[in-house]
Amino acid sequence: MRKSEIRPPPAEKLHLHSRLRQRLRKIRMKCLCSGEQMRLIEEEDKRSELGVSSALSAAESETAKKLDNGNIEEAELSLRETSSLNYEEARALLGRIEYQKGNIEAALRVFEGIDISGITIKMKTALTAREEKRHRRRSKGSFVTPPQPPMSKHAVSLLFEAIFLKAKSLQRLGRFQEAAQSCRVILDIVEASVSEGASENVTGDIKLQETLAKAVELLPQLWKLAESPRDAILSYRRALLNHWKLDPETTARIQKEYAVFLLYSGEEAVPPNLRSQTEGSFIPRNNVEEAILLLMLLLRKVNQKRITWDAAILDHLTFALTIAGDLTALAKQLEELSPEILDQRELYYTLSLCYHGAGEGLVALGLLRKLFSEKEDPNRISGLLMASKICGERPGLAEEGLDYARRAIGDLGNECVQLDGAARLVLGIALTESSRKTATEAERVARQSEGMQALACGDMTDPRVVHRLALENAEQRKLDSALVYAKQALKLGAESDLEVWLLLARVLSAQKRFSDAETIVDAALNETGKWEQGKLLRLKAKLRLAKGEVKDTIKSYTELLALLQVQSKSFSSSKKQLPKGYVEGLRSLELGTWHDLAHIYIDLSQWRDAETCLSRSRLIAPYSPVRYHTEGVLCKRQGQLEEAMEAFTTALDMDPMHVPSLISKAEVLLELGNRSSIAVVRSFLMEALRIDRLNQSAWYNLGKMFKAEGSVSSKQEAVECFQAAVALEETMPVEPFR
Repeated sequence: MRKSEIRPPPAEKLHLHSRLRQRLRKIRMKCLCSGEQMRLIEEEDKRSELGVSSALSAAESETAKKLDNGNIEEAELSLRETSSLNYEEARALLGRIEYQKGNIEAALRVFEGIDISGITIKMKTALTAREEKRHRRRSKGSFVTPPQPPMSKHAVSLLFEAIFLKAKSLQRLGRFQEAAQSCRVILDIVEASVSEGASENVTGDIKLQETLAKAVELLPQLWKLAESPRDAILSYRRALLNHWKLDPETTARIQKEYAVFLLYSGEEAVPPNLRSQTEGSFIPRNNVEEAILLLMLLLRKVNQKRITWDAAILDHLTFALTIAGDLTALAKQLEELSPEILDQRELYYTLSLCYHGAGEGLVALGLLRKLFSEKEDPNRISGLLMASKICGERPGLAEEGLDYARRAIGDLGNECVQLDGAARLVLGIALTESSRKTATEAERVARQSEGMQALACGDMTDPRVVHRLALENAEQRKLDSALVYAKQALKLGAESDLEVWLLLARVLSAQKRFSDAETIVDAALNETGKWEQGKLLRLKAKLRLAKGEVKDTIKSYTELLALLQVQSKSFSSSKKQLPKGYVEGLRSLELGTWHDLAHIYIDLSQWRDAETCLSRSRLIAPYSPVRYHTEGVLCKRQGQLEEAMEAFTTALDMDPMHVPSLISKAEVLLELGNRSSIAVVRSFLMEALRIDRLNQSAWYNLGKMFKAEGSVSSKQEAVECFQAAVALEETMPVEPFR
């Protein structure tokens, strides 16, 4: 603009300057006035400030009119003349007006005219400058005024808002990388100022603190939009670890957004490197642990009523703890929630899910029983199905499980196809399980038939239903049907289900196709993870033993024990708490492996090796009925019948329903040849058949008992028992189907 075009200052500027001079003159009088005079002056100052504000508002109104005409430079000059703003402040104000009007590109052009790097030092100096009161010299009546900062706090706030709005403008235009870099400038300036003791200057200005809070919350979002997940993670941690004096709700939003990003982004974060921490404090090692920590902190704030309740917090925490395999910790968090946060019925149902998933089925069942006492419960059907499933896994609770399944079917009606399929599955399981405990053969057959019919009416596209049909057919020795169902279950997507692979191999072993069964096991080993291969390796060893490959069998068992040892060391060094059921499963597998090896060495007459295996199993479970039974077998093979009888008796004292010990004790009594003990032998064998009616060894020894009686009718019964034993031997798998 040429000098000849410069216009004289308008009358409103002269009026504004006059007002400002009056204000300064009155400020100088404050220190010399009495209290009453001071009050009068403050009232007059307030009136003066209102005049200044109205002058600024008039200037902004005039500027807006000029912006409507598209002349930004003229509007900027008008602002600088009417309100005594410098170049950067005028630009900041102009940009805000454009942004509020929705002219994003025009606003960005105005903001880009501000030299941010040039005024950064001034802004830092303004924030770090301490406010000092003027003091009067004793020798003279004059005042000493401390040096003024190069920029007022109001100007800093105005420029902070300009930087923030510039970032928002860039975001609206899709320039996310530049937006993030612009937004980061605010945090850098404040962080540098706070480190020099300017915390009060930052938090004392409401507008400045508001802009800072918005920038802290926006920066991670911009990095995510810019597809820079690592910078987003660093920004989240910066927002949460630095002292920005954010309000609780803002902090909670950032914590929740960060937890969600950690759980679902797919980007593995580097563990945080905390500059200062208490010794022994928890440091998350991965995304899931860091997300769990954040969500637990949010739940604690909810309990302390520092933030409002958000159901999504619990949903995300449930997901995180589920994939971490620590459902007991989730249950603990739920139990600590205030009663008004979560409905009591919802609490019982969710807790039962947690404990059931953690292997605490009986605890879950107790909670569900409390839940069923409620008349109106939205989770009633799901709860009944879960209770039936838990009971179906425990022989002593089969009748109760059957009752729950029937109630679920009755309540369901035609409401939900998916739940109907699940209900028929648990009903089928409950019927087949309860059939094993019936008093009469007719009742057993009737329940078993009804159970199979319920399963067949279920969802045949569900691998669980098809797998259960395969299992029931296998236990009824319908091996061809069992094989078809097992293969169908694999085709339906159960390749990752270890139990389906095991069942398929066991069915093939029952058909005496040992090589085919071993091929299936090898395929399963390729489909499963290293830590899940224990059962497969044990089955492979048994298949090799069935083929007469004793050396290869011992080699397979050795590999299995090495895997279990490495697995045990890995888990013991890890701080992660494993589910109770998983730990017991590993312990049972190791115990069974030592007993399998002991039986092999007993068959080879290698007594010392067998005793070594038993001593190792004693360290794992000193009071195991299986171990005492194996010791009895060893003594029996060595001709020590009294010691064998004592070992079998001890095993039955521990578990009166231990079928191998019942049969072995009957065998020893038969070998002793005491005819007076025939009745005792009969009772042992009949009890074994009541528990396991398809036990080949029980039928064989029952035949020996009838033969020993010597009567014609007894010999006929002996023939029938031997025939049953032979038939069962032809279809007996190398290990039980379940």
